[in-house]
Amino acid sequence: MTPTRRGFLQRIGAVGGYSAAYLSMQALGLLPVASRAEPVALQPGGGRGKRVVVLGAGIAGMTSAYELQKAGYQCTVLEARERAGGRNWTIRQGTRIDLIDGTSQTCGFDRGLYWNAGPARLPSQHQKVLAYCREFGVALEVEVNVSRSAMISNAAANGGRPIEMRQAINDTRGAVSELLSKALDRGALDQELTHEDRDRVLAFLEQYGDLSPDKLYRGSSRSGYARRPGAADDAGELHKPLSLNVLLDEDLWNGVLFEELIDQQATMFQPVGGMDAIPMAFAKRLGATIRYQSEVTQIRRDGDGVRITYTHRPSGTSRTVEADYCIVTLTSPVLAKIASDFSPAYRDAIANIEWQQSVKIAWQSRRFWEQQYNIYGGISWIKGFTNMVWYPSAGLFGDQGILLGAYTSGPNGEKLAALALNEQFETTRAVVERLHPGHGHELRRPMGIAWAKVPYSLGEAAHYRPGQVAEYRLLNEPDGPFHFAGDYLSKVGTWQESAITSAHRTIARLDEQRRATA
Repeated sequence: MTPTRRGFLQRIGAVGGYSAAYLSMQALGLLPVASRAEPVALQPGGGRGKRVVVLGAGIAGMTSAYELQKAGYQCTVLEARERAGGRNWTIRQGTRIDLIDGTSQTCGFDRGLYWNAGPARLPSQHQKVLAYCREFGVALEVEVNVSRSAMISNAAANGGRPIEMRQAINDTRGAVSELLSKALDRGALDQELTHEDRDRVLAFLEQYGDLSPDKLYRGSSRSGYARRPGAADDAGELHKPLSLNVLLDEDLWNGVLFEELIDQQATMFQPVGGMDAIPMAFAKRLGATIRYQSEVTQIRRDGDGVRITYTHRPSGTSRTVEADYCIVTLTSPVLAKIASDFSPAYRDAIANIEWQQSVKIAWQSRRFWEQQYNIYGGISWIKGFTNMVWYPSAGLFGDQGILLGAYTSGPNGEKLAALALNEQFETTRAVVERLHPGHGHELRRPMGIAWAKVPYSLGEAAHYRPGQVAEYRLLNEPDGPFHFAGDYLSKVGTWQESAITSAHRTIARLDEQRRATA
């Protein structure tokens, strides 16, 4: 068989995951290329005399209106809430969370503390949203997405004892590197590697896994210390290496490999003072273009254009907006409940897209995770339906902070959301206590959100079933004067970047439609 590097890298990836394969590619001189943002290009002034009504003042809706107005279109944005941002929602002292199940909470955090109940980080890969932050002067700071002092915890593994992330990662690397070195020594990959490549990979594995000269993994300072080194001859005491069996039993590879995901890699950012700085910057520039507390009740065709009926919530009066085009950015569970003149195929597509539950639970607490555990930002991963404990990146070294006791979606989110609010809180308190014994009682002033129960959202993210592509493709095309945009219509994933990407594509298609009929 002809030796191939591809075959070798596939085997490395199967055993050691993305990180091992990626670093092997580096060792063999192979590197990926990053992408950059592209500006929106609409004909300046080309939209003069044309009216567009945008449904929803989330990121997709405000991006659409902002860019269209720069091209001369007259825009109106209808927003049912009293605020802009949609699922970009920052909770502070005095904020109320009213859910459709009748529960209501008022935030009692200390002044200056905040919690991003929706999006909470900006990947450096997301050049479109970062470009708007630069344009609007939104101040950003580094978001600490990963801490090697954080933990993974499976109550059914390792005697229930949490494992520091640094040990989980580096003991895994050591064990996998030892296995691959043994395989190479036994000639298992002689058909796939040249002699030169074999020697280079062995040298790489020795460094990657921190192996001893006899190619065995006997532990590493990378995995941390049971007792830290001190002065003079005190070399400290390394953690005893965990066996690969223990690490496999932990069954938390999602946490171990989390930072390898392209959209979770450093450097990550967050707006100073809260994620809602982004929608507030859009809203400031749009001004009276946005009509708040305007709940859409009918979406109708009107000749070649559209007529949108909405209820002005403070007065209870019914009002209408007529326009040449309509951009719909509402979530499909909300949209499906509104009377519309969409074509039958579009109505079916909207009804068929499922949106998943997502639950976040936040606590105010003394920052014991910093003071006792040296954890400054990042996430501890939990086997169970709370999924994680997320430590704040803002206000490091302060006295108080906002700790996430849960962030979970899908079936696990459904399980957590089915509990009474107090039970949700106490479940997360118990998880924090398991990770940080003796500190569960310090958690106070809890706040919880279940996005499928949030009015005008009714879900956190679209969940396409396997093979469900027809709906996605259809809604990426206009239905006459109706155009659709939102994070669920982009391949980027559930991010603000995806909402912007979708909005940019939609307004370009709308502008093409206008030019074709001019």
